[in-house]
Amino acid sequence: MPIDKSWMQSGRSSEDYFEGVESFLNYAYNHVKPDDSKIFCPCTKCSNRYRHLKYEVHEHLLFNGIKLTYTTWYLHGEDEDEDSDESDECDSDNDGNDVANMEQDDDMHGLIEEGCPQDPNGDAHKFYKLLEEAEQPLYAGCESYSNFSFVVNLMHIKGTGSMSNKAFGMLLRLLKNAFPFCEKLPTTTNGAKNIISYLGLHYDKIDACNNDCIIYYKEHANAMQCPTCKLSRWKRQGKGSKKKGKRVPWKVLRYFPLTPRLQRLFMSSK
Repeated sequence: MPIDKSWMQSGRSSEDYFEGVESFLNYAYNHVKPDDSKIFCPCTKCSNRYRHLKYEVHEHLLFNGIKLTYTTWYLHGEDEDEDSDESDECDSDNDGNDVANMEQDDDMHGLIEEGCPQDPNGDAHKFYKLLEEAEQPLYAGCESYSNFSFVVNLMHIKGTGSMSNKAFGMLLRLLKNAFPFCEKLPTTTNGAKNIISYLGLHYDKIDACNNDCIIYYKEHANAMQCPTCKLSRWKRQGKGSKKKGKRVPWKVLRYFPLTPRLQRLFMSSK
């Protein structure tokens, strides 16, 4: 039987909304572990990023309102296939604004916590480290971003905007100087990469022939020239080059390994 969620569209001062909040809390706490007293708060400010006690979530939902796009309560016990129509509606609700979407739908903590395996193996330690980072606010009292989610969003902007490492490092230093209370904010590109390295979503760089004949992989991994067109693997360095002595390949293929990504996906029941 579908869950009645019509109250989510009602005004916060209406009786339907009050009763709906109570029904949501009862539903959510019927799906938590006996020793767990906190749930993710789906209010408009917390946006399922932070876990609170029942009375705190109740207050947040009454004062801030519930996140209207949270139509499938997948973080509170509802299976995503229980209400496929609402799920499809949620998926189509996209205004094309990347930054706004990141702010509204950033559930970094939930994704990381769901991905933590039960056995204390090497991968688990990495995810526990991520979980610790996701718990740390960007600064004392910040509810919009953790230090981890803020760095991930910055890296997303860097990638989509084709920002150079030098420019990105300058931006990080400017942010750190302007907001010194953000104590854990990195000041270099490498520092930012180190923070998100535990996601396990790295890529491998493989040299390629300039004429697209081969990639220097497996039997060709140590080749100095293309066996097909005989072109050197490396660019010629001109006089006065700053990279003198460092060999630069003509082309580089960035390969995203499939195995760790599949492992990462299957660590989560979602």
